[in-house]
Amino acid sequence: MRLLEWEAKEVFRDYGIPTPEGRIASTPDEAREVAEKIAQPVAVKAQIPVGGRGKAGGILFAETPEEAEEAAGRLLGSTIRDVEVREVLVEERLNIERELYLGVVVDRSSRAYTALATSEGGVEIEEVAARTPERIIRLTIDPLEGLRPHQARWMVKQIGLEGRGMLTAADILVKLYRLAVEMDAELTEINPLAVTPEGLMAADARLNIDDNALWRHRDLLERFGESELLDLTEREREAKRLGLTYVELDGDIGIIGNGAGLTMATLDTVQLYGGKPANFLDLGGGAPAERVEMAVSFLLTDPRVRAIFINILGGITRCDEVARGVIAAREKTGVEKPMVVRMIGTREEEGRMLLEEAGIHCLDSMEEAAERVVSLLGRR
Repeated sequence: MRLLEWEAKEVFRDYGIPTPEGRIASTPDEAREVAEKIAQPVAVKAQIPVGGRGKAGGILFAETPEEAEEAAGRLLGSTIRDVEVREVLVEERLNIERELYLGVVVDRSSRAYTALATSEGGVEIEEVAARTPERIIRLTIDPLEGLRPHQARWMVKQIGLEGRGMLTAADILVKLYRLAVEMDAELTEINPLAVTPEGLMAADARLNIDDNALWRHRDLLERFGESELLDLTEREREAKRLGLTYVELDGDIGIIGNGAGLTMATLDTVQLYGGKPANFLDLGGGAPAERVEMAVSFLLTDPRVRAIFINILGGITRCDEVARGVIAAREKTGVEKPMVVRMIGTREEEGRMLLEEAGIHCLDSMEEAAERVVSLLGRR
């Protein structure tokens, strides 16, 4: 779950990390009202869940409330990096002397958090790593000890901070680490950490939370709104309303499996034979005919999907229930698309018989079925 900048800054404030004064606006009038309350030049920033918005024209500056209103009018409803702008953050414009970077990220190789710091703020950390990796200061954090203040002071001193600025930045980095641990963050960063005459300020904020830990953070979903926080496509939102475990991809072969591991293996096998999966859709265990019908109907009515591959290992999932669901979906939607089924396990013979009677052939191996569905689209 990737929070928008204004949402991440709200969480940062909870942890005592300094951020500019500002507020979200969804209309030009609201943007003008926010600028009037701030009573100084402002930045009007598009709120979109992708990086690089500054280079794409997603951040505008305004000297007056009227200019803020005009800037918001230009941004709202526009498309930046293929995402429609629905909200803007209007906040005080900082007098920035230097731009630094602080971040905490999960390092899967060490199975621990790693703190990052660099003097090259305002640039994507990936760009810094590619161009001047020696300028990134890294510290793998002992999960039992946590990030100690003296370690944080050493890190920020390496990026050119001294005196009070060093102490403030070290305190911010320790708070950023505590935030990462308590919020189950996969990544959290301040880019840039602005050095201003008034002190240090998180000019931007990023916070990505592990989806598997969302049950521990229901308060965030209630605070900011579930539909806004979860970065979903329209099809993914519809699947969520239907209770389907679904992720949209960019191919044209619809994939249905039962179990996350089997479904992932199905995606890989289709790609191995030159196909492009349109989605990940996991039925889970013990899916009845009604759930299968819902899932197959969902893919049949997706205009991007040209063929469907259904891969079932029947344990608690009964193959005859799967067959009934597949047949019902085709009859209900009236949509005819090439369909390949690989189905083995509980009540396999009954399921195969039902599919054969409906004119749907069942194959024995995942590889054979994957090759067949790809060939149906003329790719092999």
